[in-house]
Amino acid sequence: MPDPHAKVLIVGAGPTGLALALNLVRAGVSVRIISGASGPGETSRAMAMLARTLELYDRFGLAEAMIADGVKVEAMHLREGGAGGDREVARVPLGQIGVGLTPYSFVLAYPQDAQERLLTEALEAEGCAIEWNVRLAGFAQGPDSVRAELQHGDGRKEDAEVEWLCGCDGAHSVVRETLGIGFPGGTYELLFYVADAEVAEGFQPDFFLNLGPDIVALMLPVRTNGMQRLIGLVPRKLRERPDLSFEDIRAEVEPLLGFKVKTVNWFSTYRVHHRVAEQFRIGRAFLLGDAGHVHSPVGGQGMNTGVGDAMNLGWKLAQVAKGRAPASLLDTYEPERIAFARRLVRTTDRLFTAAVASGAPGAFARRFALPTLVRLGTEIGAGRRLFFRTLSQLALSYPDSPLSFGSAGSLRGGDRMPWTGHGGPDNFAPLRSLGWQVHLHGEPSIHLREQMKLAGLPTHIFPWSEAAQQAGILRGAAYCVRPDGYIGFAAPPDVAPVGLRSYIERVGIRT
Repeated sequence: MPDPHAKVLIVGAGPTGLALALNLVRAGVSVRIISGASGPGETSRAMAMLARTLELYDRFGLAEAMIADGVKVEAMHLREGGAGGDREVARVPLGQIGVGLTPYSFVLAYPQDAQERLLTEALEAEGCAIEWNVRLAGFAQGPDSVRAELQHGDGRKEDAEVEWLCGCDGAHSVVRETLGIGFPGGTYELLFYVADAEVAEGFQPDFFLNLGPDIVALMLPVRTNGMQRLIGLVPRKLRERPDLSFEDIRAEVEPLLGFKVKTVNWFSTYRVHHRVAEQFRIGRAFLLGDAGHVHSPVGGQGMNTGVGDAMNLGWKLAQVAKGRAPASLLDTYEPERIAFARRLVRTTDRLFTAAVASGAPGAFARRFALPTLVRLGTEIGAGRRLFFRTLSQLALSYPDSPLSFGSAGSLRGGDRMPWTGHGGPDNFAPLRSLGWQVHLHGEPSIHLREQMKLAGLPTHIFPWSEAAQQAGILRGAAYCVRPDGYIGFAAPPDVAPVGLRSYIERVGIRT
């Protein structure tokens, strides 16, 4: 039975809504999560899971289960015109260039439906069940609550009152439309296909990006049962054909892929959108995931960005709901996440537009510009690591957030706390507590020890290591780390004692 005293109503049971629900439930906040669908999805377009997303899921003890059920993609192949010989213009060893940056130096092929099943099981283990066949018909906000009208599948209507409403209900979000928030952007005119298939050459665990004169084709692993995901641009002469099937495009797609398609399990066509909502919050209602932003499939960023939204808002809602932070903490969700969403849409839009452009500009981009860019970005040491950090969202930071202050070493407030577990202490293990904490590498002064004790936050002192130095951490500096693993406050040893307590008072952290 749903909790009649739930504080948060989550609309939508995709990865974003499920991750948000799990975040809140694990923190002891009662939630209701509803979906207009009759049950979990059985097919999936989203499937790439990035290193930063796995780091966030590790906080809940789920990363290893995902890895065990997924496929590690440790190399990307960029090809011109298909497979074979000199057609491969670049091979990017993802697993090697990410070593030392994260425990997850690869891209994980893990389909959305599998992720949803695992999250649903984790939620049910916490006593929270998804309410299927229940949709949001409308809602109204008051100063202290949100009154939502729910429409059940059996025709029953229900009025539910909660403190916060979270719209994780996709690109056609009822929450966004009810709030009257604009969703500017557009739709690419080009038609794309997606298919799950087996190839005659056997299962391929790597990612292949094939650039042809007029079309683009991608192939990557889907599941450990040998299924591959094929994504590409429908040839121009076939874009108006009704009831398009894979057989219609086989003759043009197979030479470009460089593989023979043995069987097709699922095939569909779609168009790509690029939009960002004008706001991510009005009053007690929030937008997350596709309800707030949709963009091209470049880099597999979409599902991961939605999970990032959930992890960002989840700990903040939990802190406020449990009385451990002022309500003003929720004001930081929109500026942090909307800035990233806008930047991501701009970046993926430029790359996507170049990759699929028609005529001479598109042919030039596919034949020369993009291969050259990939080679330059992945064959030089610094470029390779920047490529991985950007692709995997490890480089995402919040330097302009109201929660970000100070700097120490090469790190500043708003940066992701770097991992030192490759040759040093595993500083990510304490983050599983999902609470504010202070990290310090090296022996602190007696004065700093006293101030950290007075601050009342859990403190983790790690022995100094070469890994910490390489990560940009300053020896003896204090780093106040947020529940989502980002640095809130950083200060060198001489500033840290006073600065730490001042930061805690300024932000309103309550232990």
